[in-house]
Amino acid sequence: MHSFPRWKIWLILAVLVVSTMGALPNVTSVPSWWPSSLSHPMSLGLDLKGGIHLVLDVDVDKAVNHSVEEDVDAARQALRKEKIRYRKLSAEGMNLNIEIKNSDDLASAEKILADTFDSYAMSSAVDNTFTLTLKASVADETRKFAVEQSIEVIRGRIDALGTTEPVIIKQGTHRILVQIPGYEDSAHAKQLIGRTAQLQFKLVDEKGDLDKAMSGSIPPGDIIMYGPEQTVNGNTSRQPYLLKKRTELSGDEISDARVSIDSRYNEYAVTLKFNSKGSRKFDKLTAAHVGERFAIILEGVVNSAPVIRERIAGGSAQITGSFSPAEAHDLAIILRAGALPAPVKVVEERSIGPSLGQDSIDQGMNSIIVGCILVLIFMAVYYRMFGVVANVALIFNMLLILSIMSIIGGTLTLPGIAGIVLTIGMAVDANVLIFERIREELRLGKTPLAAIDGGYDKAFSTIVDANITTLIAAIVLFQFGSGPVKGFAITLSVGILASMFTAITVTRAIVAVSTAKRGRIEKLSI
Repeated sequence: MHSFPRWKIWLILAVLVVSTMGALPNVTSVPSWWPSSLSHPMSLGLDLKGGIHLVLDVDVDKAVNHSVEEDVDAARQALRKEKIRYRKLSAEGMNLNIEIKNSDDLASAEKILADTFDSYAMSSAVDNTFTLTLKASVADETRKFAVEQSIEVIRGRIDALGTTEPVIIKQGTHRILVQIPGYEDSAHAKQLIGRTAQLQFKLVDEKGDLDKAMSGSIPPGDIIMYGPEQTVNGNTSRQPYLLKKRTELSGDEISDARVSIDSRYNEYAVTLKFNSKGSRKFDKLTAAHVGERFAIILEGVVNSAPVIRERIAGGSAQITGSFSPAEAHDLAIILRAGALPAPVKVVEERSIGPSLGQDSIDQGMNSIIVGCILVLIFMAVYYRMFGVVANVALIFNMLLILSIMSIIGGTLTLPGIAGIVLTIGMAVDANVLIFERIREELRLGKTPLAAIDGGYDKAFSTIVDANITTLIAAIVLFQFGSGPVKGFAITLSVGILASMFTAITVTRAIVAVSTAKRGRIEKLSI
């Protein structure tokens, strides 16, 4: 203990400066020249700031069924390419049913279908009909992907609201936890999150007989869909449309969506911009079907069915529908973020007001302040001057935690405050071990400086072992916990690392500096 490495002192001073700069944005505004990485205050969680808590259930089986339905078109194209005629193509749950018209084509059709659909198990033809069943492993992967894609789509929609630090994580196999701190309009949030926003472009069957189709005689390859509800003279009705089943374009090929004004009717609309692939398909579609109508279908409802007047090469389209400004804005957000791969349903909802959050903050801060004061008094009384050294390190520790949480973008929650209070006790616990070791060394008759050296050296391994085991537990809590548990784990982990630095390095540096110029020391104030 006769000397202390100078580089460690400079390290402590550097950490002190950076910690102060990182913690300062939490208490006051910082100048423009302040480093950007040190300019962000710590975010408050839902339980402190108030906001919305939702648990969503993803209908993953619908995603599997939709995937099978999309493969109907792939089967149609594969058979047409090889000029194999078929009577029927249909999707039922996880099965594709394909009825071949001529028995002579069965062998060729079986080979083509086996090569095209390797993710399906195919049975032998019965009455010229092949049944392809989606493999269980592929279905499970589709379900998993549906949840992951839903998380990304929901994140894009929530980010467009302008909120900060939303929590969007997977819960179990098919549920999603959504927390939006600082946002209070739960109805709007649910409406924005829950819309599937499936957008499709289909051609209208101009040659088909709508009346016959309505009576049950639907032409092969066609489907009946309806427009939005319209009320005339107190009577509500929906316009039917006879459409081609095949989807020519979908929302997956949209690169941008913006609110615009329809010049013809002077009302709000949403202008779509297709990506390069979508632009090429839209160009070919409009060039090949001039004079025909194509339907714009949003969430299963025919929004409009305009006539293609001429080839459209710009790769853009427009959705109209007597939108209000807010409706057009929300629709543009949803289409930009993309469609949900499956419907979602809210199964749990909680709303926390900002007043309750402020009460939680006040009570949490009171617990930290009271805990700190009691610990500071105890250490100063029981360990005297060494206790004062531990108190300085404890204040440094609190500053370090606040700074690290701000720099890493951590979110402070109510359980997180509990983690900080626990860290206060753990931080001084390490100093208690060191100081008791020093007392033991003094009782063995060692000199004060030798006792200090022995106390720190012998307590070091015990402190490291205790903190590492606690850190492992905190990491496990963070990995497998959710919401409040993660908040507790984050502050506990940061607090453990900070306390090890302050209890071992900072206190030893203070003691070393204070004893370096005092010459021979006869007695320690401990």
